[in-house]
Amino acid sequence: MTPHLFSFYRSSATRSFFRLMILFGLAASLGLLGIAPSRAIAAPGDWIADLAPAEAALASRDYLQAYALYQTQADRDNPLAQFSLGLFHHNGWGMNADPAAACAWFEKAARHGIPAAQHYWGDCLAQGIGRPADIPTALTWYDKAASLGHLISWCSVADHYIQGRGVERDVPRGIELCTRVARARSPVAMLQLAHYYREGLHLPQNLALARQWYQEAAAFQVAEAQYWLGLMLAQGLGGPQDSGEALRWLEEAAGAGHAPAYLPTAILYANQPLQEKTGALAPEHLARTYLWTRAARGHSTDPNDLAEIGRIEDLLAQIVPPTWRPTLDRQVDEHLRQFSATREAAHASHSPD
Repeated sequence: MTPHLFSFYRSSATRSFFRLMILFGLAASLGLLGIAPSRAIAAPGDWIADLAPAEAALASRDYLQAYALYQTQADRDNPLAQFSLGLFHHNGWGMNADPAAACAWFEKAARHGIPAAQHYWGDCLAQGIGRPADIPTALTWYDKAASLGHLISWCSVADHYIQGRGVERDVPRGIELCTRVARARSPVAMLQLAHYYREGLHLPQNLALARQWYQEAAAFQVAEAQYWLGLMLAQGLGGPQDSGEALRWLEEAAGAGHAPAYLPTAILYANQPLQEKTGALAPEHLARTYLWTRAARGHSTDPNDLAEIGRIEDLLAQIVPPTWRPTLDRQVDEHLRQFSATREAAHASHSPD
């Protein structure tokens, strides 16, 4: 009998995803986005209370009803409702995404002092959505958002200085700004810093610092950081090699639905030490190799990855007991279904900054 190997990774993340998204809109996700609660805007209580029916409709994915309820409150000059309508158009909730319409609502909410709206309005200006790009003004709005507690906005300012987009290039200033946010316990900033140091595109590559910041972000359950940390541990990049820790972090990322982690997790399980008595993988390691390989098959498009998946599948076909397959296949399908909606929504809501 095979154990339910995915059960450990189940959490309320998927069930509460749409509620989380609207809370991101209304409260700007204090912890994840690096917002200092003591400095965040204090909205009148009725702004939030008036949105309860709309939030409930959105949480149940009744987009038409939710939009209508937010629209009613937005027409009454509720800036949280205005920002939420911007998110509808930005993310394409129940409609085709409309960046220009999103920016119009973000501007209204930004001018009412909503920090997250100020950040998104800065994005609109920086990207020239519906008007010519105006990076100096965008940076002003990012700074306003950060000064009200939306600290991750300083990483957007940092990125412009690091790349010299619309301003004179100043890498030290950019790194200092984003580091300040990361040290304020923003996982998003930690991840961005780690990418800068790992890629080495705009500053000297520093794999030790990259690994350090991935480690910091991974501790906040950021799946992408867990994935990169696992790869660096597996390859001994930026520090000692540690296959055990690599597998732990990669499987954390894979279990959270981060598809790039599926194949390396399978490979590490396939390379676990063989049992002395049987000369074969331990049953649990064999089962996990099968699970993650099959998950990778459903999400990989890279020819090299597909070739590696094929090689593992050929070996598994010879050694995985046929009686295991129905149960394992059901577990994989359940896992993929659990995270597909979350992945699609997260992709739709991704902001460049």
